[in-house]
Amino acid sequence: MATARVGVSGWRYPGWRGVFYPEKLPQRRELEYAAEHLTSIEINGTFYSLQRASSFTTWRQETPEDFVFTVKGSRFITHMKRLIGGADLLPNFLASGILALGPKLGPFLWQLPPNFAFDAERLGAFFADLPRSTAEAAVIAARHDDRVPEDHAHVTSEVDLPLRHALEVRHPSFVSDVALNLCRDNSIALVVADTGGKWPEITETTADFVYARLHGPEELYASGYTDEGLGLWADRVGGWLDGGRDVYMYFDNDLKAFAPRDAMAMIERLRSR
Repeated sequence: MATARVGVSGWRYPGWRGVFYPEKLPQRRELEYAAEHLTSIEINGTFYSLQRASSFTTWRQETPEDFVFTVKGSRFITHMKRLIGGADLLPNFLASGILALGPKLGPFLWQLPPNFAFDAERLGAFFADLPRSTAEAAVIAARHDDRVPEDHAHVTSEVDLPLRHALEVRHPSFVSDVALNLCRDNSIALVVADTGGKWPEITETTADFVYARLHGPEELYASGYTDEGLGLWADRVGGWLDGGRDVYMYFDNDLKAFAPRDAMAMIERLRSR
């Protein structure tokens, strides 16, 4: 049976303290608190820099047994190298500790910059380099270099599980049958992104799961969703689930703590479905 996971992108925001997080809650317990109210969280620190393996281990320990994390791919790979040389870039990223999440590891999110136009050859090569199981990811991670010291690397997979990948695009050239078919052929989910009209919203499904990111209906990161708006998105999720696709939905309208508020409201709507 298809399932829906709903959460937020990141969890450490000063503006959430005293609004979502209780006033006197220690910062070190924020993930634990968020995980009690959500069913998944997108780790976005991995986008900015390599994290410590010990951090992934701690995050796993601080969340419920059935919790799931998704991992945002490194901007060094997506924005700086622009997907060129994935085979050489992925080992350090995968060795940084991601596999320590074990069965709590969900899909990877690869976000492209707005000026990245569709390039079938480059994307096809990158897709071919992506691991499709945790065992395959461990083999790739073992090729890491000294930028991930041996005593800080995590290159083993305790259980072999399938891995999924989602691609968030922001250039209008991706609104084409060629782009859609390339993603379908490689089982890559094109992210359904609500950006208040700033970037294309592609709603076609291209994999056996759907990855949605809600950045705000009007102002990016700074606007919340009305009951009506949440109802429309809940109907979409219901359609995806009825079609047999798992759904991962993350609210990224983090200002004024809109994200956790909207995520919790969505979870309640889906529970009563």
